[in-house]
Amino acid sequence: CNILGGSTASMVDADVMKECMKFASAAGALAVTKQGAVPSIPSRGEVDALLRKTATSSGDTIPRGGAANDEGGRDPGDDFPYMFGSRLNSMKDRPELWSKRVDNVREWVKRQGRIKGLGCVDFNYPQHFHDWDVADAKAALDEVGLVAGAVCLRYPSKFARGAMNHPEETLRKEAVEMTKRAGEVAKELGCDEVVIWSAYDGYDYSFQVDYTEKWQQLVSAFQDCCDAHPDIKWSLEFKPTDENTRFFTVPSTGAALLLVKEINRPNMGLTLDVGHMLMAGENPGQSIAMVGDKLFGIQLNDGYTRLAAEDGMMFGSVHPTMALEIMYQLQENNFHGHLYFDTFPQRTDPIKEAEYNIQSATRFWRAAKMLNENGVKEIMKNHDAVGALNLVNEILKAEH
Repeated sequence: CNILGGSTASMVDADVMKECMKFASAAGALAVTKQGAVPSIPSRGEVDALLRKTATSSGDTIPRGGAANDEGGRDPGDDFPYMFGSRLNSMKDRPELWSKRVDNVREWVKRQGRIKGLGCVDFNYPQHFHDWDVADAKAALDEVGLVAGAVCLRYPSKFARGAMNHPEETLRKEAVEMTKRAGEVAKELGCDEVVIWSAYDGYDYSFQVDYTEKWQQLVSAFQDCCDAHPDIKWSLEFKPTDENTRFFTVPSTGAALLLVKEINRPNMGLTLDVGHMLMAGENPGQSIAMVGDKLFGIQLNDGYTRLAAEDGMMFGSVHPTMALEIMYQLQENNFHGHLYFDTFPQRTDPIKEAEYNIQSATRFWRAAKMLNENGVKEIMKNHDAVGALNLVNEILKAEH
């Protein structure tokens, strides 16, 4: 092959070329598993996860999480396909358990580097970039053997009356430009996904806003972002309500899917948060099935489903059957992405909590893989509730 001239080829280190070829092969292998030019583009985290899987089978080691090469209770021979991420802001909880001050993002990343089995970090923008820049963040990730998973929008309080839905056009435009900048930050960090959750796009009272106008503002804003960065996967994270906004413009999975359809861009999809789906009165497994290949991200947690409460409990701790079905539907959907834990330790050791989440998600994943071979499709076909409950009990008992 004469693609490289002799003088250039002589300058390329053979090991570097080998690694580039491995990376390209892994990216190509992932791309052919999904339809669509843009949706099929794998993220850096997905490629790294596949490389880690194949490296483990060939005897090589790629450390993740404090360079410990410890999978946090996972079976080293398991074919678990996903990289784990966990809420970075949780690392400021229980500061007495950490030897240094936990008042800066750099220390939070270092603390996450101690979590066994963790592979990536999702950064909030601009929240996590006030006191350091992208180069600093990349250096901090390299130091602990982690990679960036996604960039998540956290609009500052100046947008309390709305971000993309602000009544003033100048501030709406500023919010859109901030969102586009998050796409640039994602690419600089080496990831390709931006998750948008606005604490402020919605309303509190009847007749307070024009619903159709607010909807069209979101459609236009997201189209602008998608067109500005077609190589970024833009992902909306809906939430039905919280203390900042009693009714969000996009309050459910169904509404979010309708919005994605109207945006009509191949690089626009959804991130579903288990707690948000429970708050909306949804069955998370059904919602995941509805979204299908537009599911770009998943945030795992649990909750007691009290009215308007987002508990942020450990995954599978309250609704184990739902947790099992979540993993089953991710398998059925051939989900591509990383698993992110959006939980609130507060009075719990955040490192131990994250490690429990990793172990729990892996256990439910392995259990879900047993469902089809044990007749779950036939049970569904016959609407057999008792059969479903018996099978779930047997599968979960076997995994324990």
